[in-house]
Amino acid sequence: MAEPVRITFLGGLGEIGRNCAAIETEGRIVVLDCGQMFAGDDLPGVDAVLPDLEWLIDNADRVDAVIATHAHEDHIGALPYLLRHMALPIYGSVFTLGMIEHKLREAGLNGRADLRRISDGDRMMIGPFDCEFLPVTHSIPSGNITAFHTEQGVILHSSDFKLDLTPVDGRRTDLSRIGALAHNPGIRLMLADSTNADSPGASRSEKEIGAVLTGLLRANDERRVIVASFASHIHRLQQVADAAISTNRVVVPVGLSMRRNVKLAREVGILRIPDYAIKDAEEIDDLDPQRVCVVCTGSQGEPRAALTQMARGESRWLALDENDTVIFSAHPIPGNETAVASVRNGLARLGAKVIHSGQVDVHTSGHGKQAELKTLHSVAVPEFFVPVHGEYAHLVAHRDLAREMGMDHDHVVLAEDGDQLELSDTGLVYLGSVGGDHLYVDGTVGDLGNAVLGDRRVLGNDGFVAVIVHVDIERRELLAGPDVVSRGWVEEPALRAHETAVVDAVQRAVMQALGDDIDDLGRLSQIVRRATGGIVSERTRRRPMIVPMVRDG
Repeated sequence: MAEPVRITFLGGLGEIGRNCAAIETEGRIVVLDCGQMFAGDDLPGVDAVLPDLEWLIDNADRVDAVIATHAHEDHIGALPYLLRHMALPIYGSVFTLGMIEHKLREAGLNGRADLRRISDGDRMMIGPFDCEFLPVTHSIPSGNITAFHTEQGVILHSSDFKLDLTPVDGRRTDLSRIGALAHNPGIRLMLADSTNADSPGASRSEKEIGAVLTGLLRANDERRVIVASFASHIHRLQQVADAAISTNRVVVPVGLSMRRNVKLAREVGILRIPDYAIKDAEEIDDLDPQRVCVVCTGSQGEPRAALTQMARGESRWLALDENDTVIFSAHPIPGNETAVASVRNGLARLGAKVIHSGQVDVHTSGHGKQAELKTLHSVAVPEFFVPVHGEYAHLVAHRDLAREMGMDHDHVVLAEDGDQLELSDTGLVYLGSVGGDHLYVDGTVGDLGNAVLGDRRVLGNDGFVAVIVHVDIERRELLAGPDVVSRGWVEEPALRAHETAVVDAVQRAVMQALGDDIDDLGRLSQIVRRATGGIVSERTRRRPMIVPMVRDG
């Protein structure tokens, strides 16, 4: 009997972000990506959401390495947190490793990882796995498909992918090698990107965006142009640079991550901008504004991004006015719409002209749509299939697409975070769940639970009412108070009247409880909470957080 392979999904199945899976055989584990998810407004104070690292930490002695498929934060963002608990080799392309190295250096962890470079077509042993790396087209350079050659056959992980016949760097998704693997020895299991599984048609080529950008720069020839994009989208930055050079402009990267990524990409040769055509942000005041094309972060309305600072009039480098045109070369990620609208409004107030993807086709997806997914399935012809990387609706859509392509229904497995599957001689079976919990980061790892987040939501939405009471339990006497401190639930002048009503109600309730010989501080706290909540609800129909503090002496 051939050695089985287990796959434990620790994140990325049911959400966009925190992609992480553990591939296991012969008792050894290789981690495939270790990403984070950025917190939305529903998680106040949370910096990031991580995969269930606890399971990996508990199995640290069995983990041989991490394979980083590409350098997006949802695939590498949790590495610093993992490496605080274990030192590991990390495999990735030269650009991916460059991004990881900077991230680890910032976290003071650069000595915790042995960074090992892979190139297209490489095949090597990582732990017990015979791993082969194929090029894949995505919205970041140098991503890799991973083919795990195991005793159970080939397990193919698509990474984030699209099929672009005219990619900016000429590096196409290697369908020919996938087809060869499908022919011999065959692909036993495929895990594939589901992000656009519910979107018909095919994604547009990145090359098409270059022509649009060139046209926009020509149409704004007498204006300074600012293009906002993801700092990691080097292909898009190449398109912007080519458009700028063709319209006699220089490129000025603005923003810490933008400047850093441009520098790294030029150093490794995947971003081609001549020295004469790129200027430092510190030189911007000495340049003719009409011959400048700024590239910056902030396309998603990120609070600390360069464009957000410009919209607030707080940029260190430039002040925008009616002579500027701002191009958002990215679609708002779901959940970011409000933040993006706020930045656009700020730019409009400054007089800048704003152009976005709702008006002109200045963006295309880095994830394959239904036509591309069908092509992948028809080339790979997997025996078993698990949709990965997507919200639950995306996974369901990809499952249905695989079935429409002719796969047996019981050979397509819909998994979620925490699920553990085993591929053996008898097929692909569900073993159970290891948890797959979300790990919330606020400054340090794992110090936030759902109870704390629930309290933060209440405080943020409804405010709080704190009531302080001093009693002498032994004598059954009220010594001082009640004193009320409250914030964020009603406005002055009504606030004082409401607080007075709370004082009266709590005083009556405490005096009665002491008269009934209640001598337990916990019971008295409950009584104070009920009395306060009753008055607050009766007078305002609001539900602030009630904080009773009963002290003895």
